[in-house]
Amino acid sequence: MYAIVENNQITQYVNFPKSVVIGDVRYPAKIFELWSKAEKESIGIHEIVVDQTNYKDPEYYINTDSSYTFANNQVTESWGTATPKRLEDENAVDQNGDPILDEDGNQLINFGLKTVKKKIIKEQASGLLEKTDWHNHKALDDDTYTIPENVKTYRANVRAKSNEMETQIDACTNVDELKALYEYTTQEDGTQTRPLAEFPKEI
Repeated sequence: MYAIVENNQITQYVNFPKSVVIGDVRYPAKIFELWSKAEKESIGIHEIVVDQTNYKDPEYYINTDSSYTFANNQVTESWGTATPKRLEDENAVDQNGDPILDEDGNQLINFGLKTVKKKIIKEQASGLLEKTDWHNHKALDDDTYTIPENVKTYRANVRAKSNEMETQIDACTNVDELKALYEYTTQEDGTQTRPLAEFPKEI
């Protein structure tokens, strides 16, 4: 992406090579590919440098809109300070601060990151358990059928790990702690691990 600078002011943005007018001169699109960086800059065409110093993972933070500045013969795109998303749930209110209710008069809730993450854990656990649910169904329909011990152990471990992960999430006191739970690091033996517990290997 390019910016066109005239009299030290950014006047245009160019997302892809195209014919552009700078001052009273129209330049063909091919100059973006054929001209050197210095040649383009000599007429005010600058490739935009992206500075992501303040840009943070949008899963956990609300980033500002980006802005563009021209200084030291360089156009830079940057962001302001990101705001952490809420960890905890809160009651939904309107612009006047009044509660927002559903059609039955119940308070609506804006879910925080903890609830969102725990919901995903619950869904993952449910999906894993679903694959062996047939054992339980068969045992209910057939008194002679015995659920294999490895299946019982696996299902118990899935539930235990699900509870453990939810406990870890609830223990977080800020967004950075929550984010860190999901970050993998490579160990000396080449395996990757994260602070957040993992579900047992499927059987």
